[in-house]
Amino acid sequence: MPNQARVAKVLATLLASMTSGAVVLMALGHNPPSAGPFSLWTYQRLDPVRNAISSDTAQSRGRWNRIEIHYSGTRTGNVEQLSSLNGLARPDGINCHFCLCNGLGGSDGDIQPTEKWQKQLSAAPGQAWYGSGRTIRICLISDGKVTYPTDCQIKRLQVLVEALRERFDIDPEAIDYPGDWR
Repeated sequence: MPNQARVAKVLATLLASMTSGAVVLMALGHNPPSAGPFSLWTYQRLDPVRNAISSDTAQSRGRWNRIEIHYSGTRTGNVEQLSSLNGLARPDGINCHFCLCNGLGGSDGDIQPTEKWQKQLSAAPGQAWYGSGRTIRICLISDGKVTYPTDCQIKRLQVLVEALRERFDIDPEAIDYPGDWR
């Protein structure tokens, strides 16, 4: 008999906590959290990755064989802002194929293809990069010192890298992350 009393107490407590939780959720309504490390609502409103990796120029399966991810060296930005900065920009546009915004200059997790990607052009080797003409460069908006990639940037980067790997048959070992990647 003592077990039945215990079971009844547990069920009553469970019912009360579920009811109070439901009341709290209904009171919150359809408003997404104002801030936080990651919100599914903000993630779902971003454009699908397949839209980002499409280009104006025809793509061939063997065109790319490596992926390199690097920090922009800035705390904020997007493709347009980076294109106007000395050192990151070149006469033919920013020297990467994609930028992943951190919410400061573009929506958090927004994948912005560059003109190089749209035209399927190679990135030019420079001081901090010596990749081949078949390397896809992805720029994470972050300085890697004070600001680090957001959770949304990391999730979107994982999806972008996987989509590029599948589309161009890139070996998982041919992906280079920043040296202090967590």
